[in-house]
Order: sequence, then C-alpha cells, then structure tokens
Amino acid sequence: MKKLFAMTVAVLLLFSVLLGIPAAYGQAPETGKTLDILFSHDTHSHLNTFTTVVEDEETDIGGFARANTLIKAQRAKDPDTLVIDGGDFSMGTLIQTVFETQAAELRMLGYMGYDVTTFGNHEFDYRSKGLANMLTSARTSGDAVPDIVVCNVDWDAMEVAGLTEGQQLLKDAFAAYGVQDYTVLQKGDVRIAVVGVFGKDALSCAPTCELKFKDPVQAVKATVAEIKANEDADMIVCVSHSGTWDDPKKSEDELLAKGVPDLDLILSGHTHSRIREPIRHGDTYVVSCGEYGKNLGSLSMAQKADGRWQVTDYQLIPITADIPADAETQEVIDRFMDTVDEDYLAQFGYTKDQVLAENDVVFSNLKDLGKVHTEHNLGDIIADAYVYAVENAADYDGVPVDLAVVPSGTVRDTYARGDITVEQVFNSFSLGIGADGVPGYPLIEVYLTGKELRTAAEIDASVSDFMTTARLYCSGLNFTYNPHRLLLNKVTDVYLVKDGQRVELQDDKLYRIVADLYSGQMLSAVTDMSYGILSIVPKYADGTPIEDFEDVILTENGKELKGWDAIARYMASFEDTDGDGIGNVPDYYSTLHDRKKVEDSRSLSALLKKPKIIILDDSTSAVDTATDSKIRQAFREQLKDTTTIIIAQRISSVCDADRILVLDNGRIDAFGTHEELLAKQGVYYRLWNQLPGEDTL
Repeated sequence: MKKLFAMTVAVLLLFSVLLGIPAAYGQAPETGKTLDILFSHDTHSHLNTFTTVVEDEETDIGGFARANTLIKAQRAKDPDTLVIDGGDFSMGTLIQTVFETQAAELRMLGYMGYDVTTFGNHEFDYRSKGLANMLTSARTSGDAVPDIVVCNVDWDAMEVAGLTEGQQLLKDAFAAYGVQDYTVLQKGDVRIAVVGVFGKDALSCAPTCELKFKDPVQAVKATVAEIKANEDADMIVCVSHSGTWDDPKKSEDELLAKGVPDLDLILSGHTHSRIREPIRHGDTYVVSCGEYGKNLGSLSMAQKADGRWQVTDYQLIPITADIPADAETQEVIDRFMDTVDEDYLAQFGYTKDQVLAENDVVFSNLKDLGKVHTEHNLGDIIADAYVYAVENAADYDGVPVDLAVVPSGTVRDTYARGDITVEQVFNSFSLGIGADGVPGYPLIEVYLTGKELRTAAEIDASVSDFMTTARLYCSGLNFTYNPHRLLLNKVTDVYLVKDGQRVELQDDKLYRIVADLYSGQMLSAVTDMSYGILSIVPKYADGTPIEDFEDVILTENGKELKGWDAIARYMASFEDTDGDGIGNVPDYYSTLHDRKKVEDSRSLSALLKKPKIIILDDSTSAVDTATDSKIRQAFREQLKDTTTIIIAQRISSVCDADRILVLDNGRIDAFGTHEELLAKQGVYYRLWNQLPGEDTL
C-alpha cells in the first residue's frame, strides 16, 4: 500500500511539472501559433536507468522508460508536441554491442515517438559497415523509426574522387533509410522544417568516419534558403551535432546561429552541454539538456507578429527516481538487453549483472576529469588496469609495460560505491570497435622515446585545457606542472616509477606504452592543434614509425584484448578483504599519488626554472647574418632540450628551423620545413629568391 501511495504521489508530481508550472518567459499570446518541443541529445545508448555521480551525489538517473513517462504525459496534454534528438544516440552502454543487428537505440527513439534525429560522431564508431548495417536493421525491423536529417554530407566531392567501398555502403544505406537534408513536419497548425548538420569538431572526433562534409554554416545557410524558397514553413529548426563552448570564437552552434539568422531554434548536441537558459542570438535560440538522458529538455514557443518565434517556457527536467518508469517501455528495453549476454558477453566469459568487485572508494566523476586539471583516481585505476591485463595475459611476452596512458575522452562514466558489475565496467569504457569487428576498442602497444614522453606530459599540461579530451592519466609516469608558466613550457619534472621508485627518463631510449586504439588514432589532432610543436611519432619496438595502429593491437590467444575487459580483469583480481567471496577495491585508490602534481606557484624561480621553450622576438635583427648564425648555433649546442621559437623578419634566421610558420598580413600563409615551403612557391619562396640582403618578411 505504501508503494502504491508513493507511486501515486510521484505521478501527481510529474503531472504538476508538465501541466502546472507557470511560464518562465511570459505567457504565450492569446491568439497566434504556438508549439511545444521536447528534446534530447548525446544519450549514448543509455536506455536503462543507471547509477552515477551527479552534483557530487551518487544517484540513480535517466532511463528511457522514465523519459517516456514524461513524453506520454506531454502528448496527453498536447498531441502536437515536437520531439527531437541531436545525435550520438548510440555508443555508451552494453546495448551498443548489438548496434548492428538490433539498432536498439534508433528503434527506441521511434518507439517513444521521436520525430527527428541526426548523426553524431559516435554513430560512426563501428565504421561505415557498422552504421550501414544498423540503418538496415532499423529500417527492416518493422518498427517506427525517426526521420534522420543531415545537410552537409559532401557526396559530390566524394563522387568526383571516386566513392570508396565504405562510402558507397553508406550512400546506399542513407538512401534506403531515407536520410535527407531536411524534413517538414505538420504539428497542428504549425508547419516545421527540421534541418540536420554535422559539426567540425564532431568530424575531428570521428577517426573512423569515411564521409566528407561541407562547411556546416554554409551548408545550413544553403539548405535554409532552399526551405524558404520551396516550403511554406512557419518555423525552421536545426538539430545540430556541433556543440557550444565557453570561447565564442569556437562555439560552433553559436556561430551557426549568427551565420544563419533565419533559424528559429538550434538543438545543440556533441559537447554534452547543459544550457540552463536558452542562448539567444537575434531571433535564434540555442538549447541543450546534457548527456546520457539525465535530463529531458522542454520548451514552448509562440509565433510573434513578425513571423519569428519567442521562447515562452524552458525547462531541463531531471530524469530522477520520483518519475515512475513506463512499464511497457521498460519491457521493450529488457527484451533488447536480453540479447546482450548471449550475443556479446558470453565470448568473454561474463554476464552483465556479474559482480566483479565491491567498492567503498569515492571516485572522481566525468565532470572532474574535464574541469579539474590534476590527478584523478578514476584515471589511475583504469591506467593500472591496462598494465595488469597486459602483464597477466595468457600469452604475455615478458616485456614489461613501462607506462599506460588513458585520455579522459575515452572514459565514459565513473564507479559508484557498492557492487561494480560487468555492465558498469563496460559503460565506463564503452567506445568503439576493433579490427576484429567485435565491439570495444582494443589495447595497443607503441614505443616512444624518453623525449617524446616529456612531450606527452606537456600535451596534458598545455593542450588539454583547450582540448579536455586530451587530459592524460598514467600508470608508471609521474609529472609535475605549473599552470602559471608559459604555454608549452608548463611541465617542470617528469619521471618513471618502477616498484615505487623514481627512474629518470633517457631521451633516446624507447619505452613500451599501452593505450587504446582510439587514443592512437586521435594523436594527429593533438599534433595539429600545436602546429607540430608537440609532435609524437609512435613506433614499433625497433624504432620504425607505425603507419596503421591496427597493426599494434594487443591480443590474447589470437583475440583482441579489449580495454573494458582489461578493467574487468583488474577489478576481478582484487583481494577479498571482508571475506564475502568478492574482491574489494583497494584503499590505495582513496588517495592520490603524485602522478600528476600541480605546482601552483607564481614565484619568479618557479616560472623560469628548467625552460623548455625560449622565444626570440626579432632579437637578432640588429646583428649581421654571420653573428645571427653563431647565436643560433650556440642555442642548439647549449640548450639541446629547449624548444626555441624564433620570431623574425629575416628568412636566414629561421631557414634551418624544424618548422616554419609564415604570416602574411596577420594571417597564416603556410607551415612546414624550409624545403617544403620553397616547394609551395608562395610568399616564403618569393622572399627567399630576392636579392641578398632583402630576405625580410
């Protein structure tokens, strides 16, 4: 009886949320067109309610069955509610392991009555074949599925170059499913055009995507012009997988709002942003509700006299335990989940509910990894797991792992206190697929020099504030950095740790590194961001550069060693300290161990000691070329471990630099070595070929 009473109260509370909260943006006009919209994005296969840490509190949150309770209640209030999704509906839990065969995520969106979605970068994780198979499975299931829109796939450019096998697979699958640039929906008396777009950063985060894309802003602008010319639309909505950032120059969906002012609403996915109040540029609103289905976005809009729309109510509704799960929806989810044990986990010897360890440690959460730039125990335990799994594999070759590296972008969830199950471990490291076609990114091994390991530490210290997915968590490598030092010069100490003892790095020695496949494939993005200054070249044990990271995948008895399985094995190895037959997470992880130490000092000695970078700003312009040459030679001989950045107007001062960046009228004209720049025959080439004494930029 108490349970029935509690559920009745919860339902009443739920309907009060949907029906009784006064508009926060002013009441809609008594006459005129109005529209209610529900939205989500970046749900990442989180069909079920899950336990995680939110606002420093462990809680059960999310779940499509609870979300559908809200959707059904809203549709009972307004059957013409528009329900949209911003992409990355897949990749994040065990249900993704049947992505190709079941298409559970897309079918669940259809089951709940979503009208439209778009592609996110993680829809491409299983490569072209995997995405094509998923679309086919969804289409042929007989279930209702949402429209998919994306306007900036550049089929023309790909066809001119000749379609690859993967591109052809996707073109055929898109056509069969009915993927379009935009779709037009009628909701009551409101005619809505919904256009989709795939962002620049999303593409950079999709190393297995074979498609080429047009500039997002220009493509949306052209599509909106087409809509205005051919469709009698009252409203134009964009479902965008581009994202928002604090830096307005990089905030793609804000740039989209400014660049295409005819858009009325942009649903912004990709960056997992939780926009508490709509961002407004002109008459265009940008909204986001956060990741993993933790919230359902809700807004109401009213058409103004000039034909544009205003937001009259906006809420991010937390999907919490006080919202009852819709029983029928949960039954559908359970049927999908029942396929996971047999179709996927059995080959690893696990079941999804199997308890691997008991945990009393408070682990960092995902927000910590992105916002607090220091060591985190969540990164520590995953990095340690890599080392354990490799050195305890059945066919271990006896070569010890010098260090393991875990970028924060590969970590997808934390571990709450209580039982840690196989499902929770998989969800914490759920991305990708291996060369074997089996879900889960495998571990790889590469070799780096000691000098490159110093560079890796600097990537974390200097680059990861701009690219938080590059935050590195290591097992076997400790470093100290000072956030107040100059960019690319923040790390003050780097060393290996062996059996608890400090071991100094040798610059020319090769060290064995273990990471995951995705991290290897994303290295180029870090190099590009630093214009090649922070360059790392992964190698084989003999020093030969690696061209294809799939060649260095680690295996056990011929099968890929998956990253999530490495974590599961490590968890299962823990000592049973309370005698109940299940291992316990060691107290070691309740404290930090100087793996990433922050030296928060602004003293002159702290800021200037051990410089890794010296900047010479036109400092040799007053000397002749012979003296200039002697100065540069002295720097090379006396400061071998220091990067020298030379700002010069004289070409002879920089021609022997490892990399040269040419600026022309304040813009980057070219980048490369002396020989590469001459071959381009641009500004640098013309200046080099001037008469002696006139080689100034």
